Amino acid sequence: ALPMALLIICREIDISVAGTLALCSVAMGLAHQAGAPAESLLLVAIGTGLVCGWLNGFLVTRFMLPSIVVTIGTVSLYRGLASVVLGDKAFTNYPQLMADWGQGVFFGMVPRSFVILLGFALLFALVLHWTSTGRRIYAIGNNPDAARFSGIAVDRYRLGLFMLTGAMAGLAAFLLTGRIDSTRPNIATGWELEIITMVILG
Repeated sequence: ALPMALLIICREIDISVAGTLALCSVAMGLAHQAGAPAESLLLVAIGTGLVCGWLNGFLVTRFMLPSIVVTIGTVSLYRGLASVVLGDKAFTNYPQLMADWGQGVFFGMVPRSFVILLGFALLFALVLHWTSTGRRIYAIGNNPDAARFSGIAVDRYRLGLFMLTGAMAGLAAFLLTGRIDSTRPNIATGWELEIITMVILG
């Protein structure tokens, strides 16, 4: 939801986040089956998310397509790829490291995933309200043409935000997969609507 907020400020949207999450989880399952070390699975998830986000951003910025149309298409693509790979099976028995982060707590009561959320929320707030990058994001949202004539690389920022959204979906895939200790084709189904609702209400 945090990078989605920046996208919506820029007049864009990413409907494919839940599909990206599912594909990132499948990529981790494949890497785990191939013998990849536990520490690398987070990088696999984030890397897969970056690729998915890049494809969304490339289609939007290169061909000037509406982001809602592009991401409605790619959510079917990403979810479909996950379903093709998994079929009626599931990846299970993930390393304990993933369970430690997906299910673990700090100080015996505070979930680790919640602490990660607070940390990133603070970081995103600082970037949005206290840096030139945040001001440029607001400028793009207020008037993309004026921002472009002011020297702001509008398409570069849009592409970067789509990739950031994909990377954060990869992080979410790591935490969610560790929490439920499995990857199934229906993982995170419908979450894109919850994410957008969180952003709009927030």
